[in-house]
Amino acid sequence: MKKLNIACENIYKEKTSVNVTDIANKIFNFYMTCPDISENCCIHGYNYKSITFDFLLCNGEKTHEINREYRGKDYPADIITFAVFADSQEDERFVLDGDINLGEIIIALDKIEESAKEKNISKEDELIFFISHGILHLLGFDHQTQDDYNFVIDFQKKALESVNIFYDKV
Repeated sequence: MKKLNIACENIYKEKTSVNVTDIANKIFNFYMTCPDISENCCIHGYNYKSITFDFLLCNGEKTHEINREYRGKDYPADIITFAVFADSQEDERFVLDGDINLGEIIIALDKIEESAKEKNISKEDELIFFISHGILHLLGFDHQTQDDYNFVIDFQKKALESVNIFYDKV
């Protein structure tokens, strides 16, 4: 198994009981055991020693600011992913000192709390759902079509089951 370097910064007023880096590590490693993911993701075929990505936990006000500034979208988001490696053209991707930097996942914890209330689930389970979602985006998987959406959701559910969360509130 390759080394994972996962950092998490929480600038939200409240802390979460979820150990984001631990859960992300488990989910990422689970995805790498799934041939449909590992053989079709953006890191397939690259020689590397480690993978790096970051989380920023914040509020909807911050994701609104980021959405406006970097994406030209004027609304708060529950999650924003900057998939640096996956979104680069293949000839522009690079492995620096054996490390692939996948990018950053930004999650608005207040939006996650709202979503969890609407779905009548714990905010921790909803956060883990979004962690798994962001990792798939960093690996180059999107959901622009219904087939792509079904693929992403199916694998998210499998990843959550791998950490003993049985999620049916999509």
